Amino acid sequence: MGEANRIVAEATKWLGTPYHHHARIMGAGVDCAQLLYGVFVEGLGLVPEFEIDAYPADWMMHRSEERFVSYVLNRAELVDAPQAGDIALFKWGRCFAHGAIVVNWPTVIHADINAGRVSMDDADQGRFAGREVKFFRVKEAL
Repeated sequence: MGEANRIVAEATKWLGTPYHHHARIMGAGVDCAQLLYGVFVEGLGLVPEFEIDAYPADWMMHRSEERFVSYVLNRAELVDAPQAGDIALFKWGRCFAHGAIVVNWPTVIHADINAGRVSMDDADQGRFAGREVKFFRVKEAL
């Protein structure tokens, strides 16, 4: 099984996990940043462990610093076209603040606060439609 398939398979295990800000326990609670950590660090070991600083749930509405992008860029590279297993960061509020894992673009797995759980969605539809998005590939998964 290739790295992309392993990433998607690991992300799929999180489907249905309730949304909970700053949590990272499969089946109990997770947010979008912690989902990425759970898949790439804890689940597959593709990225070494690192500390995620505390963050308020609405930081992206009041700040312009690209916190999420800086965490991802330290561990992944920006790519032009998404492939399965890549990270999609969507502009939410004033910066790129919502992370998802690409299944087969535009299908993504993400911790959705509105749905209240980790779900699989079409990133061309609904709240995602028209949002700016950047794609990243984890360096160890290249």
